[in-house]
Formats: sequence, structure tokens, C-alpha cells
Amino acid sequence: MKIRNIKPKEITDSRGNPTVEVEIETNKGKFSASVPSGASKGRYEALELRDDDGKGIKKAISNIKKIITPVLKNKEFISQKEVDEILIKLDGTENKSKLGVNAILPVSIAVCRSLAASEKLPLYAYIAKLAGLRNLLTLPLPCFNIINGGSHTENELDIQEFMVIPQKKYFRENLKIGSEIYQMLKNILVGQFDGKTVKMGDEGGFAPQFFKTEQALYILFSSMENHPDTKIGLDCAASHFYKEDGYHLDQQIFTRSRLLDFYKDIIDRFPIIFLEDPFSEDDWQGFEEIIKELSGKIDIIGDDLLATNIKRIKEAENKKACSGLILKPNQIGTVTETLEAAKLAKSYGWKILVSHRSGETCDDFIADLSVGVGADFIKSGAPVTPERMVKYNRLLEIEEEIHSKKQFNYV
Repeated sequence: MKIRNIKPKEITDSRGNPTVEVEIETNKGKFSASVPSGASKGRYEALELRDDDGKGIKKAISNIKKIITPVLKNKEFISQKEVDEILIKLDGTENKSKLGVNAILPVSIAVCRSLAASEKLPLYAYIAKLAGLRNLLTLPLPCFNIINGGSHTENELDIQEFMVIPQKKYFRENLKIGSEIYQMLKNILVGQFDGKTVKMGDEGGFAPQFFKTEQALYILFSSMENHPDTKIGLDCAASHFYKEDGYHLDQQIFTRSRLLDFYKDIIDRFPIIFLEDPFSEDDWQGFEEIIKELSGKIDIIGDDLLATNIKRIKEAENKKACSGLILKPNQIGTVTETLEAAKLAKSYGWKILVSHRSGETCDDFIADLSVGVGADFIKSGAPVTPERMVKYNRLLEIEEEIHSKKQFNYV
């Protein structure tokens, strides 16, 4: 594959903020990619480069034009790793702070698409090849974030995401159930708030004016009445309600021990199968204790704690602090590093949850990624709005394509 040109441009994400889209022209055609942005960022993530005056991305675009393009243009490449190693070297920092993850990642993803085309493979199959996936290709279970809190809303809920996880055999069935539960929840909330408009959060879920976690869980559970085998997942995002004097949750201050008891209580009363970031990103002791207490009952998945970072994943395994990884390409910066993180987590027997960000675009790369790495779960927000649905609809296409080739399995 020969790169003939790289064209970056500014587009707008789902929150109305600027982000980067890149088009790469090769001898195999044109391939593009755009990158999202998170509102709830961990301190160990790769750096998203913004201009001094706020949310602008002129620096990131300039870095693509002046630093990345001259090195890659008119060069022949045969592997993803080859290109990504150049990008990593050009940046030269541990957290991508020179060029910015928002300059590096869209180039890496566009290259991945072009290399897949060069090998005449669907993107998910090319990723599976890179990831060394030897099993039958699988589709992940979707986690629909239908009640939003935390950094994604202006309500008083501290837990960031309340997700429903249908458990049917086919992705198409699970998407249908997710949509039905979403509509049921809408009807319940309209009734509870006397027909008043219920606000929506950044990820398409509802953001009702609840003050306690239990309120949201009871409403969520009620909306699942017609689908009793559906499960619940929570993204606690505890770093964002942790302060020096403890965890500020539900208008109370919790110690680590008391917060653990709180989690144990709700897990006993609701069909929760995983907690994401139940403690602060630096509270290793909290993660270790909850794994000891709840191992075998639910999975403890690291997001801010791990930041899709190999070093932190290794540390978490050594400390027995996690049983799952949130996989976010823009936390680390390149496709190669993302796949290395996934492979390492798989080698530990962890669950993998491929994730979008709250400020999304209509790029559907993470759908192919989730299949290519054999992820257990994917979350792309509520089953509404184009930037969320494009990922789910892409998974429908993949399901149909793989099923027709009889190379198919389900998690």
C-alpha cells in the first residue's frame, strides 16, 4: 500500500465540539477516519491536543500536515505496526502530548482501513488477523446506556452509566430488546414526571432528576419487566465523585469500606453483572478488595484505572485488581497499541468491553474492532441518535456477513 496523500479537516462531534477527520489517499483508494472525545477522562489517558483558547484543534491538524504527512506521504507500507511505530516515534512522548492523540489516531485508523482493503479483507477480519484471533469470529453483547449521570449530564446522579445488557443469541435480537427497553423507560419516566420533558444525556440516555442510585436502578429494572433475562452494568466512574475526604455519592460521603458495602448491597438486589471503575483510578486497594469480595459474582472492569495502557494492565493483573478491560483506542493512540492491550487482557482471561466516547462521531471503527478482538461487550450509548446507531448498525451488517459465510459464533 502506497500513501499518496493525507488530508486532515475539522468536523464536529456529537457535543458540538471540534474534532479531527482524516482522509488518506492510497493506490487502493481513499479511506477516512474521525476520532471522538470523552467528557470523563482519566489522568492516565493519552493527551488530546486542544488549542490554548479552548476546544480548537488547529494544532492537531497542523501536526498532521507538517509532521505526519511529510514522513508518510509517497511511502510504501505493508503492515499496521510499521505505520504505528513511525507515528509513536514522531510523537516521542509516553502520553502522545507532542502531536496529540487526536492527530495520531485518525491516521492510524484510516491506515488500518486501507491495509484491510489491500488484503481484500473486511475490516473486522483484518483486525482479527492482527490480533491473532484463532477462534470463530464472535459478536459482542451490546450494553445500552439508557440512564445517564455523572459527567455526561447536568442531573444529580453520581453513577455515570446505567446500562441494560440483553442476553439473546443474535445481535439483531439484542438490539431490538435494547430499543424496546429504552421506549419502555421513556414511558415510565414521562408518567413519573407528569408528562414533562425528561432531559437526555450526552450518550442518548435519559437524564432524570434523580438524587440516588437506587432510584435509577428501580426505574431501570421496571423497564426490563418484559425481558427478565436482561442484565445490568454500571459505569461508576468513581474518580469523578472521589474527593480528599472520601467518595461523594448519593449526597453522602462514603469511605472505601462503606462504598464496597454499598456495591455488595445493590448487587444482591439487582441483576448486575459488572461494575466499571467502582473506585478512583488511584485507589488500587479499593479494586483489590472488591475483587476479593465479589470474584465469581460479577466482573470488575477497569477504565480510568487502566486507560488501555499496557503498563497499567500488567499492574492490575499483578495486584489482582480487575477482571475486565475497557478498550478505548483514543486512550492510547494507535491501532497497534489498542490490539496489544486487548491481547494482554485476553491472555489474563479478562473480559473485554470495547467502548465509544461521550463526544462521538459517525465513524464505526469500534464495531469492527469489537469483532476483531473477540470482545465480550460493546457500548455505544443508547440505541438512538446517528453517532450511536452507526456502530450498532455496522454490527448488524457484520452479523449478516459472517453468518452467511458460516464462520460465526456468539459470546
